[in-house]
Amino acid sequence: MHRLYVQVQGDFSILTEAVRERFSGIRLIKAHHGEAAEAEQVADISKRYVASNISLAKIIGAFFPMMLFFSNLSMAAVLYLGGRQTITAAITPGDFVAFISYLGILTWPMMALGWVSNLIQRGKASLDRLARIFETGSRIVDGPHAAPITNRPPRLELRGVSFSHNTPPDAVSPILSDLHLDLAPGYMMGIVGPPGGGKTALLNLIARLYDVTDGGIYLDGEDIRNLTLESVRRRIAVVPQEPFLFAGTIRDNIQLETDGNRETDMIEAARQACLHETVRAFPRGYDTVVGEKGVILSGGQKQRVALARAFFRNAPLLLLDDPISQVDTHTGQAIVRTLREQAGDKTVVIASHRLSALTFADHIITLKNGHIQEAGTHARLMSADGYYAETYRMQEIQEALLD
Repeated sequence: MHRLYVQVQGDFSILTEAVRERFSGIRLIKAHHGEAAEAEQVADISKRYVASNISLAKIIGAFFPMMLFFSNLSMAAVLYLGGRQTITAAITPGDFVAFISYLGILTWPMMALGWVSNLIQRGKASLDRLARIFETGSRIVDGPHAAPITNRPPRLELRGVSFSHNTPPDAVSPILSDLHLDLAPGYMMGIVGPPGGGKTALLNLIARLYDVTDGGIYLDGEDIRNLTLESVRRRIAVVPQEPFLFAGTIRDNIQLETDGNRETDMIEAARQACLHETVRAFPRGYDTVVGEKGVILSGGQKQRVALARAFFRNAPLLLLDDPISQVDTHTGQAIVRTLREQAGDKTVVIASHRLSALTFADHIITLKNGHIQEAGTHARLMSADGYYAETYRMQEIQEALLD
């Protein structure tokens, strides 16, 4: 029963996720005319769930009839054997009647014990699944002597940073290898490079979503592993490559984890992200419910909501992963102007495929295969005539053709 309960709950979890996924991607399914194929896949998953339920039902269905059968079988044995002993005067009729009474008293408690065993097995199967989640600890935890970080634009240093998802780290080529950087407080650093070069991994390491394999990342001269996670992450605002929105209102998504209603700050953050005029056009404005993962918004609108959330947070360290990839050129230029205005007030790290967003950065690096291939200002990299210069000229031609 325990094994089958685990299987049933696992199959139900798979079915629930399959249905949720199809509803979330219903537009893509319709666009590819895949309704029949997807419905067939869900039907197959549903059949497996029904089959595992039937297997469980057979066990449960046979459990109580078997208990009744054995109870009545024991009664028949008592009547046969006890009746013969009563006839032969081996026992008295009173003993015979008493034994039958004791058997009747025991029958229903034993059946109840079987019913309770059924409930226990069902609950144990659920607890086993939950325990696997609850007992999964985070690898990123505070050290025994972790201290808070100060609330000011930090000096960011990378000293021999290497990183690999694999254990041991030398099992495959590392994602990042032996990076050295020194970014002064209030400076802006741009990160460019081909896909898979390690840009997103580097931003995740700075936010300490992962720990480095070798070397260290330092804020104001202190290894971030010696700082408390709460203080580090409260002083960092992150805009991920794929913006994530919660199924609430635009207001809720911008004012994430904020006590009170800071309307003025929210509107200013939306203006900086070129979002305010767009939201004003919605019938309910900032109280517009965006749906699961922001389903009612376009890709560019979701990205601007994520940017507004980061600006609203007003953290001294700003990490932006391709923040203008889904907006048009005009909007992207306006957002870049906002970032330029914030130079000096924040330490900013931007990874971007659109190099026009990085021309004013104090320091730009090109990451390729986990290594820094070139570094310097925009002018220096253009004169070096490497990957950065080649890509920048190509994008200039593309933007000119679009205009």
